[in-house]
This record gives sequence, structure tokens and C-alpha cells, in this order.
Amino acid sequence: MEEEKLVLTQEWDKTFAQSDKVTHNKVTFHNRYGITLAADMYAPVNASGRLAAVAVAGPFGAVKEQAAGLYAQELAGRGFLTVAFDPSYTGESGGLPRFVASPDINTEDFCAAVDFLSVQGNVDPDGIGILGICGWGGMALNAAAIDTRVKATVTCTMYDMCRVTANGYFDAMSENDRMELRKSLNAQRTLDYRNGHYAQAGGLPDSVPDDAPFFVKDYFAYYKTPRGYHPRSLNSNGGWNVTSSLSFLNMPILAYASETASAVLIIHGEKAHSCYFSRDAFAKLKGDNKELLIIPGAVHTDLYDNRSFIPFDRIENFFRRYLKA
Repeated sequence: MEEEKLVLTQEWDKTFAQSDKVTHNKVTFHNRYGITLAADMYAPVNASGRLAAVAVAGPFGAVKEQAAGLYAQELAGRGFLTVAFDPSYTGESGGLPRFVASPDINTEDFCAAVDFLSVQGNVDPDGIGILGICGWGGMALNAAAIDTRVKATVTCTMYDMCRVTANGYFDAMSENDRMELRKSLNAQRTLDYRNGHYAQAGGLPDSVPDDAPFFVKDYFAYYKTPRGYHPRSLNSNGGWNVTSSLSFLNMPILAYASETASAVLIIHGEKAHSCYFSRDAFAKLKGDNKELLIIPGAVHTDLYDNRSFIPFDRIENFFRRYLKA
């Protein structure tokens, strides 16, 4: 099919330094909904033959120039061909309206990346893995459950976006709370239609008070400072459309996680507010090819970019084992 012509930035505009161990170029591919996705492709310098490959996305509300690109470049420096992509409706990827998230379409985005990698002449189609960070960790697990071409999946500091939307943090929301949320979101739909545009929920605030919850301060320290700020990142700027939450209320993504046959490595920080998502997701998995790795002392965003906490050696060895790299 003919893909949408995207305007892609050619300059190096990442939140991390460029490595001389890899080559980098922009690529595009489409998902089965006809949305064209933008990606950065990283490959080892002087690579030859067919390589094992990994598609990377996340965190939720980030762009490929942030944590996903850091992971992709690092893995390419270790011998893999990688793509870090912007999910549908975000970053440099296509799709209208902008700033929409969907448990189905965003799971499909991972499968579309596998489509693309499967037909590259320098990729072993039997050696393809995926890696999801934060909210895209949940999407990666969902993709692994449905896409038998995925041979290995890694999640880092994972969120189950359906669970947190429908139940709140630590499952604190009641049925009445959900009903009030439905009423609010559907009222917003009417307002958006009347106004002719979709209201955005807002990203991180420009400052946080001393008494703000730690996880808000944690996100602020990444998305709103030079450490991780990017002008195309929703969390760094205007946030998702308010009504994006609607589909997450109704569609649990991990319903068939227990049927995932391929290898899975779930990684989370011990001190992350979100660690229970990974522990509970791991409890759903079956088989001796599933691993849970808890990183002592790490908070949620430490696994975005803190090399002293990100277990790149473990990730590399896991992919080498199951992708036969």
C-alpha cells in the first residue's frame, strides 16, 4: 500500500549522545490500519549478514528521541538491528486526529514494526524481538500474546495502561468512580465535537510543589528538564487528548498474557510506584522462559535513562539467547 509521506527531521535531535558504534537513519512503515509510522533505525557499524532485530517503543507519552532511542542505539551497539518508533498519532508518525492512544492500535504498532523488520534483507525473520518501556511495556506484552513472530519480549518499568485508567493507582477506584469518569469523558466528547477540536489533558506541569507525590516529581525530573525534555513529547508538553482514556476503560490488554508462548523478561525498579504492574503481569505468565528482574533501589524513571540501573547486559544476553543472535 502507498504510505503517507511524512516530514522527518534529519538532524540529530535526541536526548542522548550519538554513538560511533552504530549507523543511524530514518525509516517509515505502516500498520494494518493504514497509519504510517516514523522510526529511527540503528545498526552496528560494519554489520554483515542477517541480524537479530528488536523494535522498541515507549514510554507512554514519550517519543523515539527519548528513552526508546537510547535503548535502541545501545542494543545496536551490541550487535542487533533495531528500530525505535513513534506510535500512531504521536511524534513524527502519521494518523489523525493527533495525540490519541488506543490499546488496540498501539498493540498493532508493535506488530507493524515486526512486519517491517521481517522483510528487511539484513534481518533474520526468525530472530525478531520487541522491547516496551512504561505504558508500551503493556502493549509489548499484548503484542507478544497475539504475534507468534515475536520470539522474545522485554518490558522495562511497565505500566498496564488499561488497569491504571479503569482502576486508578493501586486499584483504588470504585465502580462509582469509573461511572463518574465515564460521564466526564463523554461530556468532553460532546464539547470536543461542538468545538471542532480535541482538548488535550496537559502534560507535566512547569513546576511541582514540595508536597507533590514522589512519582510526579520523578516524571517532572525527566520530562520537564534538559535530562529528557523533547519538543514533540506529549508528557513534556500538552499531553494526550482527554478522551484517549475512553477505550482504556473498556479493553483490558493482558487478558491472554498467560497464553504467551515466547520468552519474556520483565524488568522493574524496586522502589518504583509502578512495580506492582510488573509483578502482577509476571504472575499471569506461564513457562520456564519467563523472567522477572527487580532492580534494587531503582525508581520508575531510572529505567528510562540511568545507565547505572538499566541492566543492558541482562537484556543483551536475554535477546541473544532467544533470538539466537
